[in-house]
Parts: sequence; C-alpha cells; structure tokens
Amino acid sequence: MKRVWMLLMAGALVLVALNVAWAGSAGKMELKVGDEVYVCNCGEACPCQMMAHKAGQCVCGTDLAKAKVVKVEGTMATVKIGDREQVFNMVGKYACACGPQCKCGSISQKPGKCVCGTEMKPVEG
Repeated sequence: MKRVWMLLMAGALVLVALNVAWAGSAGKMELKVGDEVYVCNCGEACPCQMMAHKAGQCVCGTDLAKAKVVKVEGTMATVKIGDREQVFNMVGKYACACGPQCKCGSISQKPGKCVCGTEMKPVEG
C-alpha cells in the first residue's frame, strides 16, 4: 500500500512540474533566423500581431501568411512576407488554450480563436 501511495505522489509531482513548465512558456514563441512561421498579413499597423506554427486565420479574420524569420532581437522577430519585412513580438498577450499537446503555437496581442479553432486565453504573468 505504501508503494502505491508513493507512486501516486511521484506521478502527481511530475504532472505539476509539467504544468508549471508549460505555463511558463505559454505565450512565448521561440524563433531563430531561417525559421518559417505564419503571421497576420494585415500590415505594420495591425494591432493583433498574430503568429502561429500552422496556417489558418488570424484573430482579425484574415488569412495568415507564410513568412521567414530574417532577424531576431530580444523578444522581437523581423519576418519577410513576400517582398516586405515586418516586425512581430514573440511574446503574446494571448495564447492558444489547447494545452501542452497543442501543435499550432498560436500567439496574439488581441483575443480571438487560434488557428486550430480553440479560443485563445490571456497569458498570465
């Protein structure tokens, strides 16, 4: 009985640690020069600044455009969309609420739905 109790406690601790690790990275997109990413294609004045790892629609309703990261400085990434460049914040105020298994990696500065259709949640911290 004691062994079962210890295994349950160890499993619970692992789940808590994974949840904390995921929560700390939610809303942050780790990019490097050469990476491909999908971004809102509204232009530099766009307030949503949505980025995702998969194609889909932006929270403002426009289609995301495939872009290539050409520069990374701090939390800002410069991406090339067609023949123009635009700067995006890699730290979103909102992130996809799918959880650690989420593969779309959607972040945005405005609320709405991520590319997989799940409502985005405010990023804590």
